[in-house]
Amino acid sequence: MTFYDPSNETAMSNAKLAREAARQLKVEFIERHVASAEALQLDLKRFQAQEADAYFYTGDAMVSSQARFIIAAARAKKLATMFQDPGLVAQGALVGYGVSYYEVGRLSAKYVQRVLAGSSPKSLPVEWLNRLELAVNLKAARELGLTIPQAVLLRADKVIE
Repeated sequence: MTFYDPSNETAMSNAKLAREAARQLKVEFIERHVASAEALQLDLKRFQAQEADAYFYTGDAMVSSQARFIIAAARAKKLATMFQDPGLVAQGALVGYGVSYYEVGRLSAKYVQRVLAGSSPKSLPVEWLNRLELAVNLKAARELGLTIPQAVLLRADKVIE
């Protein structure tokens, strides 16, 4: 299950990719369109736990702004959650896989330092974070009655007990 604003092109593109992956994995991909944070919260309240087994974030900033609400609602309904922000695992999400926003901040600070030291912004090279981080919340897994495979735990960059 996922929520996203259908007027958000990035979210639509991400949902299309998720739909294709779900088809290949032979799992049902449930999509709910929401145009505002209020609509998302209302839809989450109405959502019945038996409608889906998990929540999957598809890349919508408006939805992301409601991550704490989504995590709380999913926990109450016993749904696993997967976000692209590994930092949300510390807030109760089951799994996070994506760039570390902490590392994004560190890289940004380096650019600011260079500019403040006199470098011209246009002379600075473009740098990329080319490493994705995997975070797993074992407490959330236990609450859901799930066992995370050892291979996943060994791959994880962060494991929350």
